[in-house]
Amino acid sequence: MNKRRMRLMGKLVAQNKWLFIGAALCVLISVVIDYLTPLLLAETLDYYLSGQPSTMPAFVNRWVDSWGGPGFMARNLWIVGLALVGLNIVGGAINFFKGRWQSKAGENVALYLRERLYEHIQHLPFSYHVKAETGDMVQRCTSDVDTVRRFLASQLLAVVSSVLMIVVALTMLFSKNVKLALISMVMVPAIFCFAFLFFKWVVKAFGDADVSEGRLSAVLQENLTGVRVVRAFGQQQYEVEKFTGASADYKKKSFKVSKLLAVYWAGSDTMCMIQSGITLIMCVLFAARGEITVGTMVVFTSYVGKLLWPIRQLGRILSDAGKSFVAVERIDEILRAPVEPAEPDAIQPPLNGDIVFDHVTFGYDSNRNVLQDMSFTIPAGKTVAILGATGSGKSSIVHLMQRLFEPQSGRITIGGVDIQKIDRSYLRAHVGLVLQEPFLYSKTLRDNVGIAVSHPSQQAIERAAVDASALSFIEDSENGWNTVVGERGVTLSGGQKQRIAIARTLMKDNDILIFDDSLSAVDTETDAAIRHALKEHSRDTTTIIISHRVVTLSQADLILVVEDGHVIQQGTHQQLIHQPGLYARIFNIQTALEEEFARHSAQEVN
Repeated sequence: MNKRRMRLMGKLVAQNKWLFIGAALCVLISVVIDYLTPLLLAETLDYYLSGQPSTMPAFVNRWVDSWGGPGFMARNLWIVGLALVGLNIVGGAINFFKGRWQSKAGENVALYLRERLYEHIQHLPFSYHVKAETGDMVQRCTSDVDTVRRFLASQLLAVVSSVLMIVVALTMLFSKNVKLALISMVMVPAIFCFAFLFFKWVVKAFGDADVSEGRLSAVLQENLTGVRVVRAFGQQQYEVEKFTGASADYKKKSFKVSKLLAVYWAGSDTMCMIQSGITLIMCVLFAARGEITVGTMVVFTSYVGKLLWPIRQLGRILSDAGKSFVAVERIDEILRAPVEPAEPDAIQPPLNGDIVFDHVTFGYDSNRNVLQDMSFTIPAGKTVAILGATGSGKSSIVHLMQRLFEPQSGRITIGGVDIQKIDRSYLRAHVGLVLQEPFLYSKTLRDNVGIAVSHPSQQAIERAAVDASALSFIEDSENGWNTVVGERGVTLSGGQKQRIAIARTLMKDNDILIFDDSLSAVDTETDAAIRHALKEHSRDTTTIIISHRVVTLSQADLILVVEDGHVIQQGTHQQLIHQPGLYARIFNIQTALEEEFARHSAQEVN
């Protein structure tokens, strides 16, 4: 465990130091009470009943003498019984507070980690989320956090308890009989070595199992998210086989952890039993020869168990410590991922000027550039359409405009201001983006439309729905605006989801509107109605429409044709259809298909 993760664990403990200190004091008192019981029994057998010398401190003997001496105690053994009951009652109360404070500290740690992870994830760059597996991140934020919580809530102070018990037991044993104490420790080095080896094995085994569980979570999350695609392509069996493989791998690695635990418990139990047997036999021999008293034999047989039990428990504690170290490492991998840097000098200028791409080159990795020395201008307040084949760089233009990624060279300006100087939160708040496959929350239709602003009025929500041509199907829904949308909008059609997403975007104060193929799932009539409403709704807003449908592009003030990261054509619809090139070819193909469809429809009617 490196220093950074040690610091993180130390910070978690330090934030709840008073709870841990209180619990540690309870552990100390509990250990003292636990060890007083055999001593009290030994004193009763040797001093009160057999007349052997007392081993109790002088102040205890003075107190006994004031009551009438050992004879009085021998005639009133109920006092000893009452003392034992009292010790156990006090011990129970102490254990209650210890458990309460430990649990509270553990829950505080879990709360802190969950909140810090969630906040950190919100500020991670978009590039991180593109590569990360959602299921694995969920597992780190839940299962791994709970592993750390369990260790700090129960096992951390068990280390303190075990060390105290070992120290006290050894002190008491050696104070009674050095020779017998050494005999009682014959197996201790072997148990220590076994626990240390077990720790090394179990850390690696648990790390493998935790990673495998993350993969399993990722497969499950991916399947549930893409359930519609799975059904559409009849891939249920393939998904079952994929999940079965991930589940079998997790079972195999979890079973390896269980086997290691079984080997450790069985092995340590055997060694502890052997040591207990050796101690018992030697105690009987020593007592038979008169080298020790019966009370001392009781102390030895009791304290050997109190010596071996914490040593044996160290293996379990080390096992849980190993698990928590792996969990902390996985949590720390997220926490040390760099967030988007702060921008103290960023500005918030008006975003109603021309958008200029000036020799912009961009690639998602170093092997291939998606945009190659791209230059174009989008006039302020105009509607600009972008056409291009899949992979030509259309969506990359959108990503760069929202500063989700940074270009390798060149610059992008809005109103003459380089967007690298514009506060990214401000930029994204004023650049409305509607994606082809929008994300909807499992809330009501009203909540999904109004979620973009605080305390939206019903009038504003309905106005946005009208502009997005969504009001009619919303009002026709079973519960109207109170209809609950399934997770990710699964209960809506593709066109309905897109219209809800458009309405949601129109609720914001947008200087720039971007539609990334977000009209692809609506019919041409609805497409035209939405574009007309947008033109009326936002006359001064710069609108960018990315689409493969020429009829959607045709009304734009300017059309950019993109191919292989370059703008190969630009102009109005009328200009481009008379120029040889990609736009004219797509226009002719789509026109021919529409005419063919119209002829077939007419023939069917006749």
